[in-house]
Amino acid sequence: MLNVLHELADRRRFGMKPGLETIRMLLARLGNPERDIAALHIAGTNGKGAVAALCESVLRAAGYPVARYTSPHLVRLNERFLINGAPVGDDALETVALEVGEAVRAVEAGGGVEVTFFECLTAVAFVLFRAAGVKLVALEAGLGGRLDATNVVTPLVAVVTRIGLDHCDWLGDTVEKIAGEKAGIIKPGRPVVCAAMPDGARAVIAQAAQRQSLFVDAPEAVSVTVTRSGLEGQTLRIATQNRALPPVRLPLAGAFQVENVCTAMAALEAAEACGLKIPDAAFVKGFGEVCWPGRFQLAAKAPPVIVDGAHNPEGARALRQALKGCGVKAPVGLVAGFCGDKDALSHLRVLAPAVKRAWGVAVPNPRSLTADQTVGVMRMAGLDGAEACGGVEEALNVARSWARGADGVVLVCGSLFLAGAALVALDAFPWACGRRDDNELLKTSVRG
Repeated sequence: MLNVLHELADRRRFGMKPGLETIRMLLARLGNPERDIAALHIAGTNGKGAVAALCESVLRAAGYPVARYTSPHLVRLNERFLINGAPVGDDALETVALEVGEAVRAVEAGGGVEVTFFECLTAVAFVLFRAAGVKLVALEAGLGGRLDATNVVTPLVAVVTRIGLDHCDWLGDTVEKIAGEKAGIIKPGRPVVCAAMPDGARAVIAQAAQRQSLFVDAPEAVSVTVTRSGLEGQTLRIATQNRALPPVRLPLAGAFQVENVCTAMAALEAAEACGLKIPDAAFVKGFGEVCWPGRFQLAAKAPPVIVDGAHNPEGARALRQALKGCGVKAPVGLVAGFCGDKDALSHLRVLAPAVKRAWGVAVPNPRSLTADQTVGVMRMAGLDGAEACGGVEEALNVARSWARGADGVVLVCGSLFLAGAALVALDAFPWACGRRDDNELLKTSVRG
């Protein structure tokens, strides 16, 4: 990790502190770069990063200078900040991080506050985009929405993806309470796009939107039909009231990505209504070239290895549906690891009926369960033959050897942190990864 980012990373000790007062003070010191941004602001539990990636890819295909801010990263911090399709370079990142670091120290000296790591990175994103002269941004919220650091923008369009039970200690213990927090990104007069989700959550978002904004129900506004599906992607027919696209070849596999395409399509058409022009060809090209690694990604072919960051029960259900939808009938070997604050047992109980063999590993994160702890949870979920492995590479080697003999498929899941490590081990990460910036770790490693 760059030296200046070590200082920012040390701010993880402050944890998560929902609220907008501190980020507003910090951005004011930096000249309020967020005010120049036209954002597609995306909150939700599952799918928000994919929707951001899809929107960014289409806007770029339409010829717009566009940026993307997502979290967490899989391998390198640079991934969080894409400008015109590429992660920001180290030099630009370090320059802006120095500027933000000076502002952070000034704010803390004068205001008696502590700036968190995510607040720093959000400020870095806005300053990076200003320096690049990019105003159009696909902006993913971090935790929640109402009190998330990204919620200082007045968006072009607000988007809420599927709501599930996650981060319940911060956001509430029902989908309705969580939806209320996510709906906090809604701003007066700006359109709101709502993805498919539980009825109770949808009602909360619709009520919040209809008080002040146009409400777009994505599943009603967009029709998406799958004509071909496999582990390497799927072919879609997409239609709305305004257009019927030619066949789209989406490189992202899984039925849950169809839902994300539906949401992204509705969001982009809402942005069109605000003045952007997006030709049909840009939708076809953008969806066809989208890059969103670690989400039901076929990372190796012989034998097939699928890498996915699913870490909650709803994500596990989407994984099972994706395996079925892609026609996977081979026995599945599971490599899994979890952070200790996730509902690993419920996640594994969803997957267990589809799994023949299982290996537990630790996740590159200080909150990780140990490999033995993960194996214990696997056995509680019904995976009696689960075994512990010393690391991701060892687990992949063992699982792939088993898959070759059993004519099986390997599935890696349980954490985005684990997904990143697996993609590096499999040489399947799409960008340069000579340096590892492990999430929530201050020490980094360099690949030889």
